[in-house]
Amino acid sequence: MTRPGQPATARTAAAGAGPEEKASLRDVVAAYVGLTKPRVIELLLLTTVPVMFYAARGIPPLGLVVATVVGGTLSAGSASVFNCVYDRDIDEQMRRTRRRALPRHIVSPRSALVFGLVLGVVSTVVLAVWVNWLSATLSVLANAFYVFVYTMVLKRRTAQNIVWGGLAGCFPALIGWTAVTGSLAWTPVVLFLVVFFWTPPHTWALALRYREDYRQVDVPMLPVILPAQRVAVQIVAYSVVMVATSLLLWPVADTSWFYPLAAGVLGAVFLYEAVALYRRARGTEDLALIRPMRLFHSSNLYLSLLFVAVALDPLIGG
Repeated sequence: MTRPGQPATARTAAAGAGPEEKASLRDVVAAYVGLTKPRVIELLLLTTVPVMFYAARGIPPLGLVVATVVGGTLSAGSASVFNCVYDRDIDEQMRRTRRRALPRHIVSPRSALVFGLVLGVVSTVVLAVWVNWLSATLSVLANAFYVFVYTMVLKRRTAQNIVWGGLAGCFPALIGWTAVTGSLAWTPVVLFLVVFFWTPPHTWALALRYREDYRQVDVPMLPVILPAQRVAVQIVAYSVVMVATSLLLWPVADTSWFYPLAAGVLGAVFLYEAVALYRRARGTEDLALIRPMRLFHSSNLYLSLLFVAVALDPLIGG
């Protein structure tokens, strides 16, 4: 059965997919790990653990951190596996993703589905038993949104796919807070919004680099339907709102002097990179001149250091 928006070339490739490729045990284990998208998990955990430090106003209990990290890792891995299963037809056509386990037929779709389901169930049990039910519920909601709303509905239908689909990646800030406090508050909501406004510049920079891949498989990422300069304008706009939102944490959470200083410096650097991307994109579609991956890598560093500042604030500022 084909999926809405599935291109003819991808349908043919998917229909002709063979059985699992013979591979060594090491290759198979690596393939299953790859399905969980470990680099994405790393970024999600970087927005979970620091919030736990801030919620505890110091160092949270080690056992709680371990349980939250394990549960969060398995949960994010589960969502990524389901995403890989659903997107295997377009992954097979794109240069960036064609070496994943499913396009290479090292793992079958059925095996991957079972793997994703097991990860999801175990993650929910870990979070519910060793953390709390609120964190477990938020984790399940994030996964459901990512799989059913972003992957299955938004991604192939609208250029705003990553704007609203990115909501799923914002939940770790809420989960880290509720793991410690057992309740929600405005502080994690502000951090939730920081990640929300960070996601479009981060993803559109990557999509600029691979826009021909997305165009080939009919996925309407913004850089596919708009010139690079107009994409850069939106990147700058979201970046400004993101930095302003990050500074809002200072009065909302009553942080010390350290956080606003760090957020201000990091925000200034990020805005410089966003504006530099816009200047490079003016009047050209040449990716060698635009260099979108510079902003992509800068965005990863920005978010990581910002949340490290969140964790350090109660330790440094007292």
